[in-house]
Amino acid sequence: MSRAYIALGVLAVLLFTLVSSVYIVDERKQAIVLQFGQVTAVQQEPGLNFKIPFIQNVVYYEDRILPLETEPLEVTPLDERRLVVEAFARWRIIDPVKFRLAVAGGGEAVGATRLDSILNAALRGVLGNVNSRDILSSDRARMMTQIRDAARRPAENLGVEIIDVRIKRADLPQQNLQATFARMQAEREREAADERARGAEAAQVVRATADRQAVELVSEARRDSEVIRGEADATRSAIFAEAYGRDPEFYAFSRSLAAYEAALKGGNSSMVISPDSEFFEYFENRIPGDLASPQ
Repeated sequence: MSRAYIALGVLAVLLFTLVSSVYIVDERKQAIVLQFGQVTAVQQEPGLNFKIPFIQNVVYYEDRILPLETEPLEVTPLDERRLVVEAFARWRIIDPVKFRLAVAGGGEAVGATRLDSILNAALRGVLGNVNSRDILSSDRARMMTQIRDAARRPAENLGVEIIDVRIKRADLPQQNLQATFARMQAEREREAADERARGAEAAQVVRATADRQAVELVSEARRDSEVIRGEADATRSAIFAEAYGRDPEFYAFSRSLAAYEAALKGGNSSMVISPDSEFFEYFENRIPGDLASPQ
C-alpha cells in the first residue's frame, strides 16, 4: 500500500515537472525565457515550447500593435502663437529583450510612459520649426510623417517600432480662445457693416434711378396728353368752323339750345335778363331764316 502511495507521489511530481517544463506562446504574444534573471531564449512564434522547470521562467509581452494617446501638449511654433496639441500613435514591441532592459523589467505600461516622453519631444521639435498656419493646413500629413520619423530613432532603443503618428487636435489655449473669438466677431461685424453700407448705397442708386424714370415717364405722359389734347381741340375747332361755315344760322341756333339747357335748370341761381336781349332771341314767336317751317 505504501508503495502505491509512493508511486502516485512520484507520478504527481513527474507530471508537475512536465507541466512546468512546457509553456505555450499565444499568437497575440511573444515570450522570453529567463534563467536567474538572464535571457536564455526568445520565442516570437506561436506554439508549444519547453524550458527547464523550476530554474527558468517565462515572461510574456504583447505582439500586437498597441495604441498610445498623448496628454494635451502646449507647443510654440515659429510665429509664437501657442497651440495645444493632442496626438496618438501606434507602436509594437519588436525586440522583447531590449524592451525588457529598457523598462527595467516593467511591462507595456512602463514602455508606453517612456514612449510618451519620446513622442512629446518629437512633437515639440517638429512643430516648433513651423508656423501655426502650417499645422492647420494640408501640410499636416507631412509633419506627422516627420514626427514619426523623429520618434522612431529613440524608440528603437526601447526595442519598439512606432508605426504611425497622428495629430488628433491642435487648438489655441483656453486663455487665448476668448480673445480670438472676440477678434473674429469684430471682423465679421465689420464685414457685415460693409455689406450693409454697400447694400444701402445700391438701394439709394436704385431708388434715385426709379424716381428719375418716374419723373421722365410722367413728363412724357403729360407732354403726350397735351399734344393729344391740342390736336383734339384743333380737330374740334375745325369741325365747329366747318359747321359754322356751312350753316351759320343753324350753328347759332344749336349753340343757343345748348346754352338754354345749361342755364335753365331747376336749382340754378336766378337770372335777371331783359326779355328782348339776344339770349332770348329764339324765344320770340318766330323761327329765323331757313329754320322756319312752311306756312
